[in-house]
Amino acid sequence: MKRTMIALTLLATAVPAMAQDRDPAYAAARAAGQVGEQPDGYLGVVGTATRDLTALVNKINIQRKALYTQKSAANGVTIEQMAFTTGCNLIAKTAAGEKYRDPAGNWLTRTSAAPTRDPRCV
Repeated sequence: MKRTMIALTLLATAVPAMAQDRDPAYAAARAAGQVGEQPDGYLGVVGTATRDLTALVNKINIQRKALYTQKSAANGVTIEQMAFTTGCNLIAKTAAGEKYRDPAGNWLTRTSAAPTRDPRCV
């Protein structure tokens, strides 16, 4: 299991930047703390979900699932394993001030300290 997680971690860090990184609406929502990274590898709405915010998050999560599906099939792992490993990495890469969900399900704001991640993250 640990060997699989290490291989997935390497693979998930090699996944190219997604189109979401170039979306100004995503960048604005992230900077405003309206969206955050979740341990399952998907983006979540923090607080009140507006129609536009929900549509943005759904669009990004559809793109992520497509990428996870492609990468997992090519590497012999499940979509869930790929998504979880990527979620670990995305939370680790959050910047101070950005939101992320901890393993207990609480939304936290990243500080200069390392984020609180699932103990299975390597």
